[in-house]
Amino acid sequence: MIGPGWFDREDALRRLADDPFDVLVVGAGITGAGVALDAASRGLRTALVERDDFASGTSSKSSKLAHGGLRYLQQGEIRLVYQALHERQRLRHNAPHLVKMLPFLLPVLTGRGSVIPKKLSRALGISMWMYDLTGGARIGKLHERISAEKTLEHMPTLPAEKLAASYLYYDATVDDARLTLTVARTAAIEFGAVVANGASLVGIDKDDQGQVCGARVLADGKEIIIRCRSVVNAAGVWSDSVRTIDEGTDPDSIRPAKGVHITVPWSKIRNDVAVVVPVPKDKRAVFVVPWGDLTYIGTTDTDYDGPLDDPQVTEEDVQYLLDALSFTGITREDVVGTWAGLRPLVKSGGTAKTADLSRRHKVNPSPSGVVTITGGKLTTYREMAADTVDAIVEHLGKTADGVSRRSQTKKLKLRGAEGYETLAGDADPMIAHLADRYGGEAATVLALADADPTLREPLVAGLPYIRAEAVYAVRYEMARSVDDILSRRTRARLLARDASAAAAQSVAMLIAPLLGLTNEEAAQQAADYRAAAELERTSANLPLSALPDAALEGLQG
Repeated sequence: MIGPGWFDREDALRRLADDPFDVLVVGAGITGAGVALDAASRGLRTALVERDDFASGTSSKSSKLAHGGLRYLQQGEIRLVYQALHERQRLRHNAPHLVKMLPFLLPVLTGRGSVIPKKLSRALGISMWMYDLTGGARIGKLHERISAEKTLEHMPTLPAEKLAASYLYYDATVDDARLTLTVARTAAIEFGAVVANGASLVGIDKDDQGQVCGARVLADGKEIIIRCRSVVNAAGVWSDSVRTIDEGTDPDSIRPAKGVHITVPWSKIRNDVAVVVPVPKDKRAVFVVPWGDLTYIGTTDTDYDGPLDDPQVTEEDVQYLLDALSFTGITREDVVGTWAGLRPLVKSGGTAKTADLSRRHKVNPSPSGVVTITGGKLTTYREMAADTVDAIVEHLGKTADGVSRRSQTKKLKLRGAEGYETLAGDADPMIAHLADRYGGEAATVLALADADPTLREPLVAGLPYIRAEAVYAVRYEMARSVDDILSRRTRARLLARDASAAAAQSVAMLIAPLLGLTNEEAAQQAADYRAAAELERTSANLPLSALPDAALEGLQG
């Protein structure tokens, strides 16, 4: 085992060139970060590289739920649900600062065109018991049937005239990008994995026997030659590109499915729990999840054949979700944030809808020592990682002496878990907010704010993030840009797209000295962020959001 390390990019790039590794993990989404932690905690010399930023792809654009997937029971995926619910409980134990129990309301709507008509509610009740027995009850609560009146107390904007007795059950929510980052930091700081973002794989080197002996990555315009004995391809929807480097031909194995979410003011929905709203026209449902003063709605599930790097939310995507909640009266003018992610589903050879494709993962080792992990879902990332590292250990064989043959992560607490409970109970809303994002490490953010009171000021008008979080992101979380901070270290872009764009310049000026940026470089980062936010808005044909006064001042400035 390498031993404890740092989470510093400059040091990581140096070590990538200097140190030998047992395994190089390509792709720092939740799967790749999970593989790095599993491998490093077993004693493998581990490196993790990411072309862009941690969780910059699908892993920052999910529904932000740690759940079993009630609908997968209806598809006969009982084992998948069991595994996911088991992993949900491990997540709650290992990362209590990031994974929180959340009640879910499943309203039974009667009348013509309803997805769950009253006559089928008994069958739904059986499904709820199956969910509890499969593992849902591990959360400490069983589902319950509640009256229409009680249902309306949880979400007054539901159509009262269509409501019958409904169901309340329990799952969990998680900030996907922060979970991914926390897993990567745990791998590096606790177990010495070498982790770097902004490092793109450009080649895989092999010996005379066709076995992996190294890899080449491009970082900051320079090629780094890495000595490694195996490679994990955890590139998600880009995994075929990595396989092409290894195999010489494109395997065409991934079928991307686009999932879209929109964010609206909570006051427009008024839900105090997550709600599963049926969509009659295609017999599926969308989640309606409270997030502070906002609520997000999603997801869609459609085939996608556009550019993988920056999928956009379209006008049709937004309209689908607005139509699903037409009874609330929300309109395009209410949408303050949008995001689109691509699920890396494994092609099945059939023509089924992407919504019907299995979310099970697949580990595919190549003869050269490249192991590809595809499919799966956020909740089961730890198990996916364990299966992948099992394949790496098998490939390394006797040369992996001293390495644990079994995963060590089942009860491994992530960075921030320790000390969370003390800070979470604080009466100061700012401290409670920081605790729910950083756990025990919130103490470091608070120390920054105490040393400079200006860092207690809001980072983005109307949102709870403070300026100290941007400083912390650069110093301790490998943030390299305005986008890293506003899109993933905080979730400002998802919650308030236009307000975050208005804050981009002040954020750039704040982090410029920490990153060694010139004024011109900082201004360019801010301009790039505003352009990306504007493309996001215009692609969905949305009006400019109503902005707080402070945000308007930032936009005008």
